[in-house]
Amino acid sequence: MVRFLWIMLLAIPLLAGCQSAEVTPTASSEVVGKTIQTANGSYTDVSVAELQSMLANKDFTFVNVHIPFEGDIANTDRSIPFDQIEQHLDQLPAEKDAKIVLYCRSDRMSNIAAEKLVDIGYTNVWNLDGGMVAWERAGLPIEGK
Repeated sequence: MVRFLWIMLLAIPLLAGCQSAEVTPTASSEVVGKTIQTANGSYTDVSVAELQSMLANKDFTFVNVHIPFEGDIANTDRSIPFDQIEQHLDQLPAEKDAKIVLYCRSDRMSNIAAEKLVDIGYTNVWNLDGGMVAWERAGLPIEGK
C-alpha cells in the first residue's frame, strides 16, 4: 500500500506536466477538419492544432469576426464584425472558392458568419472550433488584448 502511494505521488507531477496543451503542428499533417452542413452548403470546423498547422503554411484570408474587439490571433488579416460580413465583402477575396478562415471569442459569432458566407456562395470557408477561448486554453497567446 505504501509503495502504491509513493508511485502515485511521483506520477501526479509527471502527469500534470503532460497537461500542457500547447500543440506543436507538423508541416506534413493534412488538415481535414469537421464538415458542418448548412441549409445552402457547408463549411469546415478546425481544431486549434489544425489551425496551427494551417498557419505554418498560410494560404488563406484569416478573419476575426468577434465584436467587441478582444484581441487577435497572430497573422490575422482582417477584423470584420460577424453581423456585418455581407457589407464588407470588399475586404474578402472576390473568388468564391478562396480559402477563408474565421474565428471569434467562442465560435458562436464565427459560426454565424461562416453560414452567411456559405449562403452568399463561398465554398471554402473554415472556422476555428472553440474560437479564441480554445486557442488560449491550448496555452497560445492572443495579441492586443
